[in-house]
Amino acid sequence: MSGSMGSTMGVLVAFLALAGALTAGMTTAVLIGRLREEPTGWLIAWSVATGALTLSLATIGLGQLAGFGAAIFRISQITGSLLAPLWLAIGLLQLLADKGSSRFGGWLIGSALTVVGAVIMLLDPVAGTFSKDFPDAAAHWDIWPEYLLHGVHGLVIVMLLISLAVALLSWRDGDDYDIDNMQATVVLAPAGMLLSGALALGLPSILVVILMAASAGGVWYAVSRPLAPYEEDDEEDHESEEWSGRSRRSADRHEPQAAPPIPPAPHRSGLGDLVAEYQAKEEAELDFANRMQPMDDFGRPRPDEFANRMQPADDFGLRPRPDEFAGPETGQLIMPDAYAQPRQADFGAPVTPPAEAPHDMPATGVMFPVVDNPAFPPAAAAAFGSAFGAAAGGGVSASRADSSVKPAAGIYGILTVFTLMDGSGEAFDKLAEETVEAVLRNEPDTLVFICHAVKSAPLQRIVYELYRDEVGFSEHQRQPHMERFATERQSLVLATNVIELTLNAAKVVPLPGSAYRV
Repeated sequence: MSGSMGSTMGVLVAFLALAGALTAGMTTAVLIGRLREEPTGWLIAWSVATGALTLSLATIGLGQLAGFGAAIFRISQITGSLLAPLWLAIGLLQLLADKGSSRFGGWLIGSALTVVGAVIMLLDPVAGTFSKDFPDAAAHWDIWPEYLLHGVHGLVIVMLLISLAVALLSWRDGDDYDIDNMQATVVLAPAGMLLSGALALGLPSILVVILMAASAGGVWYAVSRPLAPYEEDDEEDHESEEWSGRSRRSADRHEPQAAPPIPPAPHRSGLGDLVAEYQAKEEAELDFANRMQPMDDFGRPRPDEFANRMQPADDFGLRPRPDEFAGPETGQLIMPDAYAQPRQADFGAPVTPPAEAPHDMPATGVMFPVVDNPAFPPAAAAAFGSAFGAAAGGGVSASRADSSVKPAAGIYGILTVFTLMDGSGEAFDKLAEETVEAVLRNEPDTLVFICHAVKSAPLQRIVYELYRDEVGFSEHQRQPHMERFATERQSLVLATNVIELTLNAAKVVPLPGSAYRV
């Protein structure tokens, strides 16, 4: 009766072992196929583990049917007791490790124990006789293989406990990838710990075979599940993309991606050398204005910062004049409005109306001589003379002869260099022209507002701005046309450099002709 029961149990163990070997072999084939598309560390380690389980279960099945021997015993022990649990734990380490040093340490430990353990277990003599019953390792091994296997099993249990703790901690605050890693770990870590414990304690053969088969099935489950991001996130993904394009492994997703190459900067000369020289000096830093002053959403200095540094009240009123002419020190340009009505001058004597309506006046000026210039219209000279607080026609000459070129202390300047995208020059010029016209109509405190095009750099525009004071600049930024300019230029501009200016000396006169743009 006892012999019949033992024979039946042997056949059952053999059947379970062969079925487990088939499962482990199919899992190994799946992992090897996956390795061709995605050669990662955890796939290599688990391929070694499932391959070892295949050999170990196959030899156990054959031993239960035909009888064990020294060769079958050595193969089943090296593959099932040493390699399978060791590389199962190293695979989990490769899966969860973020640092290259941790992954390298896992490879080093696994390779060293595999080589040393295989040599010892192959060369150490085996004692005792064998039968069809599952052999007890402690009864056949000498002291060195026995202690080696006990040490490996203890190390595997510690590694799997650490892996389980790391996976659970990452899952609490992680994403879909961390959820996938946690689900794989909670299946494989307990199976590996139970297998190592059963081998170390010498539990019955049927339990050892079931745990080996369960470990192989756990690896299959871990690699055959849908990978994050899941199918409901993208219904058009194919099943093949789940294997190759959507790896959830943290070791892969933490690899940095190469940054796109930076296109070479265009060659500049002439006025473009201003930007080239500036960028050469500040290649690793932002320019002075960007580093020293807070910027708003449009890349310009914040108005509230200027409002906090307002000039004393006397900068807005009358200032002492160096001569009897009492003209402004900065060449302040106060133009008639669009209806030929004179604006109130902030400096000097009462305003004298122009002789006629100068509807053709430019928005700003350049440094051209005015006196005796036949190209300069008399109406424009009259208008600029009123800005100096003198009679029409004579104010400019007197100012040039007698007044100082040293500007008032409150003058505030900004130079902005725009690098445009290809094909956006015409749209930017149209937007700048409309902005200049709006500044002319609505902003008396804006002294100079010029938009330059650079002949040697077709994709470059330079905007030069002067304001009576920082408060005037603050008010300028709040104008609707400036908000529109800052918003609509974003799709046209590739790069922007803002330079804060300090005005030392100035002479500003109107442009000849009726153009609003330079």
